[in-house]
Amino acid sequence: MTAPTMPRLGVRGLTAGYPGRTVIDGLDLDIAPGRVTMIIGANACGKSTLLGALARLRPAMSGTVELDGADVARIPRVQYARQVGLLPQHPIAPEGLTVAELVSRGRHPHRGLFARWSARDSSIVDEAMRRTGTSELAERPVGDLSGGQRQRVWIAMALAQDPAILLLDEPTTFLDLSHQLDLLDLLRELNRERGTTIVAVLHDLNLAARYADELVVMADGRVIAHGPPKDVLTSEIVSSAFALDSIVVDDPLTGTPLVVPVPGGSHTTADPE
Repeated sequence: MTAPTMPRLGVRGLTAGYPGRTVIDGLDLDIAPGRVTMIIGANACGKSTLLGALARLRPAMSGTVELDGADVARIPRVQYARQVGLLPQHPIAPEGLTVAELVSRGRHPHRGLFARWSARDSSIVDEAMRRTGTSELAERPVGDLSGGQRQRVWIAMALAQDPAILLLDEPTTFLDLSHQLDLLDLLRELNRERGTTIVAVLHDLNLAARYADELVVMADGRVIAHGPPKDVLTSEIVSSAFALDSIVVDDPLTGTPLVVPVPGGSHTTADPE
């Protein structure tokens, strides 16, 4: 029996940014299907701009975002949403919406205009809430939750969408360390069990290296390194991307690269993307 082909997402000659400001200029990148890819880099390097373009939140100034070789600008939005899901950096829920109602919205791309809610829809929503530990919050208004609880609810909605490709912009924001690890374990589980392609922007280099199959390192709107963490996360690349002196050693638990900043090493700050 032939395994199903995973959809392929990438950009060709992509130029993107904001009115009057180009952030990414002429970028080519292929996202490995069925793998976990983490995008890392300093503030204002273009990480969120790239993710926004992949999610169709930000139209390309030039070049294309492609899904299986087709320009996504020509793919109907509902059809695209069946394949590609997004957890943005600062999602906002309509006032008064309960957790269960918000998570259920993840099923909208899979239902016709007049389709009835099905047992399968309910099962997928229940499973998404169970996996994210939000089942007990089902009847609570989203606005009454803590930042960490809200983040887990938004992740549940993304899971309920059941996409082949899941894009996440800083998904560990507002989560304590324990819940960060729970979330990243969940994403890796989705990838291993379902073959879901995961693409996430992370600030924590060591967590990115621990959970990624591939790292994309960005600086000044360019990809300066792309590949397995052991090949990519070197002291030279960390210096180029973050203006930070460091040593890179093996994580004693996982064997993945572990970045240790050198005390007094130079560093710079930049405006957020």
